[in-house]
Order: sequence, then structure tokens, then C-alpha cells
Amino acid sequence: MNSGWFRVMDVSASALAAQRSRMEAVASNLANAQTTRTPEGGPYRRRDVVFEATPVARAFDDVLAGAVRGVRVADVVEDPSPPRLRYEPGHPDADTQGFVAYPNVEVPVEMVNLLSAARSYEANVTVIEATKNMLLRALEI
Repeated sequence: MNSGWFRVMDVSASALAAQRSRMEAVASNLANAQTTRTPEGGPYRRRDVVFEATPVARAFDDVLAGAVRGVRVADVVEDPSPPRLRYEPGHPDADTQGFVAYPNVEVPVEMVNLLSAARSYEANVTVIEATKNMLLRALEI
């Protein structure tokens, strides 16, 4: 059987793992959208996943060609944008002027990121299913 079929599955599997990491980051951001105090000090900082292309090689000639690439998580970075300040003088985390620093998490942005990751995940599951069905049809011949 041609190893090209398995390369397709390798690429899709790498994308599934990457999108799962992206969904985990979004879930963490949403769960901490109101966290004003962290162990590091200050409000929670929004996290973003950075992807990079990575070779998917099954044979030595594939390594030399470097033609087939998957995706992997290169890093999880904190968003450098400033926290949102809200005037709440009675809050235990308020500064001397009465402002509380809230995380730089925007719920609508996170929901769009979650939908995008979910659609990418679904697309890669569909690719794996279609490849599996083609392999099964080929065996029937």
C-alpha cells in the first residue's frame, strides 16, 4: 500500500493535536476571564498558541525533499496587551485610585477562536475519515 495515504493521516493527526492545544488555551482564557489575582501577581494574561510547520517524513527521500509538512505547537505565548481597568474602589485587588486590573480576555474574540479551532478540527477528522474510506474501497477491489 502506498505510504502517501499514511502521510495524509499523519498531517491531519498533527493538525488535530495542534487544534486541541488551541482549544485548551481558549478554555483557559475563558475560565480566567475574571481572575484579577494570579500566583505571579496581577491579573491573568490571555494565552495564545503559536503553530509552526514541521516535516512529516516516512522515508529517507521524504526527509531530503521536505515536501510534506504537518503542524505542531511551537509555543504558548501571553498576549502583551494591557489589562482592562475598572473602577471598583471596594474590591480587594483595587489600586490606590480604586481601579482593578482585569484580564485582557475578550469573550467574543475567544468564542471566534474556539469556533475556528473546532471547524479546523472537524475538517481534519473528515480528511481522516475520507482517507480511511478510500483505503477500505481500495481493499474491496
